[in-house]
Amino acid sequence: MESASLAAGAHPDDHHHGPPEAHESSKIDRQTLGILLFIITETMLFGAFFASYFFLRVVANEGPWPPEPFELPVLIAGFNTAILVSSSFTMHWALESIRAGNHRGLKMGLVSTFLLGATFLFIQLNEYVHIGFSARDDAFGSIFYGLTGLHGAHVFIGLTLLAIASVRAFRGHYGPAAKDHLGVEVPGIYWHFVDVMWIIVFVTVYIL
Repeated sequence: MESASLAAGAHPDDHHHGPPEAHESSKIDRQTLGILLFIITETMLFGAFFASYFFLRVVANEGPWPPEPFELPVLIAGFNTAILVSSSFTMHWALESIRAGNHRGLKMGLVSTFLLGATFLFIQLNEYVHIGFSARDDAFGSIFYGLTGLHGAHVFIGLTLLAIASVRAFRGHYGPAAKDHLGVEVPGIYWHFVDVMWIIVFVTVYIL
């Protein structure tokens, strides 16, 4: 009798097998997951270039680095690095502003980030014009342009995403709810990735 009463009072959920369903707040939306997976693949791409760089520097090089007669504008690159790092703070400002419902801060943050990124890319291109060697000049020239050019291409993609986000911001497409500002958060994640990768490129190529 006791076992029968227990069986009768058992809840249907007691027989549920497997892990419980994820709570809505613990799920990662598809856009964020997509950009994170994309960043992982891009990190592997940069890793391949860094592996080539260190092979040339450590294994295939017996003299000073960079080899003569190559000279790198470290001060200009350092100033450019400060510009790009600053753009991460303005990007964070934009995202935090829309989370608080501050549309004016969102617009100013996005535009500031775009202008800082465009300034970085302009200085980088100007460096190419005046640096005195090309990608065809020895292995060092090839790997220098390969690494910095790869990063420059990512900056250009980031600027394109920022331009789209800025246009949408001025049209009032974003809101404080999490699902209403993914169009700002996803480009922001990508932009922070671009900034971090440049810091690694700058330290590796210009400083070490």
